Amino acid sequence: MTKFVSQFMSDESGATAIEYGLIAALIAVVIISAV
Repeated sequence: MTKFVSQFMSDESGATAIEYGLIAALIAVVIISAV
């Protein structure tokens, strides 16, 4: 499991997916707060 996580973290596309996920979550929080 740890080996898989380390490979996922070292994978550039995986890091990009995580960043997009965080950005999407942040936007969702902003929209919910605005409403």
